[in-house]
Amino acid sequence: MANVIVNRIIDFLKNYPPFSFLSEELLGQVAREVDLLYFETDELLFQKGEPAKSYFFVVKEGAIKLTEQVAEKEETVEFCDEGDVFGVLALLGKRPYILNARANEPSLVIAVPVGIFETILKENSQVSFYFASGFAAGQVVVRSSLSQTQKVRALFGTRRNENGLMLFSGQRTIRYSDPVIHCPLGATVAAAVAEMARAKVGSILVVDGNQHPRGIITDKDLRNRLIAPGLPYDTPVDLIMSHPVITAKTDLEFSQVYLTMIKHRLHHLVFTEDGSPDSALLGIISDHDILLSQGNSPAVLIKALQESDDVHELAKLRNQAEEMLRYYLENELAIDFIAGILTEINDTIIRKAIEMAKKKLEPRFPELQELEFSFLVLGSEGRGEQLLRTDLDNALVYQDVSENRREQTEKFMQLLARDVMEVLFSCGFHSCPAEMMATNPRWCQPLSQWKRYFSQWIREPDPQSLMMASIFFDFRSAGGKQALADALTQHVYDEIDQGNVFLNFLAKNALLNPPPLGFFRNFMIEKSGKHAEKFDIKLRAMMPLADAARVLVLSHRVVGINNTFKRYEKLAELEPNQASLFRDAGKAYEIFMRIRALEGLASESSGRFIQPNSLGKLQRQLLKNAFFPIDEIQKILRVRFQLDYFGS
Repeated sequence: MANVIVNRIIDFLKNYPPFSFLSEELLGQVAREVDLLYFETDELLFQKGEPAKSYFFVVKEGAIKLTEQVAEKEETVEFCDEGDVFGVLALLGKRPYILNARANEPSLVIAVPVGIFETILKENSQVSFYFASGFAAGQVVVRSSLSQTQKVRALFGTRRNENGLMLFSGQRTIRYSDPVIHCPLGATVAAAVAEMARAKVGSILVVDGNQHPRGIITDKDLRNRLIAPGLPYDTPVDLIMSHPVITAKTDLEFSQVYLTMIKHRLHHLVFTEDGSPDSALLGIISDHDILLSQGNSPAVLIKALQESDDVHELAKLRNQAEEMLRYYLENELAIDFIAGILTEINDTIIRKAIEMAKKKLEPRFPELQELEFSFLVLGSEGRGEQLLRTDLDNALVYQDVSENRREQTEKFMQLLARDVMEVLFSCGFHSCPAEMMATNPRWCQPLSQWKRYFSQWIREPDPQSLMMASIFFDFRSAGGKQALADALTQHVYDEIDQGNVFLNFLAKNALLNPPPLGFFRNFMIEKSGKHAEKFDIKLRAMMPLADAARVLVLSHRVVGINNTFKRYEKLAELEPNQASLFRDAGKAYEIFMRIRALEGLASESSGRFIQPNSLGKLQRQLLKNAFFPIDEIQKILRVRFQLDYFGS
């Protein structure tokens, strides 16, 4: 009979971390040492302040709630259900319990002696890391462990090892050329070319007397700026060099270097001592070096998009990007890198669509080809967070024209919007059900009208205005004239600076979706409708963090940072006393983005609605841990914007 019980315990424990990391032999040793304990509803397992016991617990059947006393009332902090580990302070630090543990219903609990686990902790890195990273219920470390999540997933997750399409190795070392071939300002092109030939390179840096980089000459510069115009070879290098050069520090991770070169369309990136052009030259890396180190890469994909004028080819390339996204997610690349690559791919398609639309319309509107406009992307794409091809939110802003040109200009811009959107739809992007798109005449307007829109939303912050603010305030120019988007941004901050209560209303709006801290078994699932029994990760997890980041950044008058986790990075810098919380909030948002993207790829959907039973125990715990920063951030909003005293 004893062996039957032991075998049943083994069969149960092997399905849940950290026991799933143990060998059969070790798991057998653990199973033979445990006790089975039964608790009736509301029966206490331990109380806050009580010395830690010599064992920790695993829920086998039923449910345990971890509670604390708040204003003479016992409030539930966390629920533990089947397979959850709790009471591990006996294992980690041997401190008194910080919460009460009470049976929520009749429950069977496995008590695991600390003694049997101490040796395992020393010898099994996965087990020790599991506990150290705060995956057991009720651990204080849970609240500050989110920076470890990528390491956790890498250690406990599964990766595809094959070299799939567009693979990225995740390397961190930068191999740049050193010494760098260079010549001084004022040198002749002839001398520079001779140096390039001697070194057998296709570029040469031009430096000043302090060895600071001031420009670069490539084979392309020689063709276009010397040979084509017929200039003599004694022309000073200053007259044909490309400048200024883009510089960086050598301590950047490879992914940051790679993304910088893709974003700025750089063929060369120069490294200096402090990362600025006003410090000593250290090295240089070329796009050719990048491609050689990476084989197939996003740079190849983006180049193909730039060179294609065929809609079907663009669609095919965007489908390839989806496969690249899947590979990146499964191999645990950093979300900010993945989002940066996908944003640049999407922006490239938009710019290509604009180019194709203008060319198509040129015969009908030749006089409007020089009209300035900016194609604004909104919502998740505006924040640089749209990993999947979900609904498109966008708009067009164009320069104001005289009364006699207005009708023709409106017609041209609406046709341009239509043709751009047709290309995007062909590439697999979805139409916005609420018509928040440039094809809607309301969202295809001159700059003066857009300023009136934003002024109204800020000065009259009713529910409709706040809804518009949550969509439109994250706008970003993906194509066209950046200056128009910049002018609109400046107008927004000028309006907010007028001292009205808009930010208070925006902060109050950000509290509409409280964090699902009390989720139990199936999370806070939708109760009815098409998505019944599913968890809405966008509404319950992502929107609260995105909305809070937006209002906090607006309150600091920070311009040019739309991305949610980059906003939290900036907030951590601006408010050092809250830096840890803001960094955790950014990490939590990255976790939600990754889970949503993986769900979307698996179910061929937007990934918004998660089937809870599709998540493993570790994923569920990771998701649960990521909810806690939402609550803390919302407390900051409540206090900072005096929302308890603010009118409803």
